[in-house]
Amino acid sequence: MEKTPQPEENSEVKKSRWKQLLKKFGIGGIIFFTVKGIITTTLIYFLGKNFWNVISNYFSNLFN
Repeated sequence: MEKTPQPEENSEVKKSRWKQLLKKFGIGGIIFFTVKGIITTTLIYFLGKNFWNVISNYFSNLFN
């Protein structure tokens, strides 16, 4: 019985997730997605508290 040789993991091939993201998006992309996530989270948090009040006030002021 012959054993099939398994490829050795090369440390250069196995990069960390941050390095892969940095290579894919660049530093500007990482900053953009981070700021976008912070803004989206903040909007969801504050609009979620009184979402229906904000929507109803918006449409009532829109049609007045």
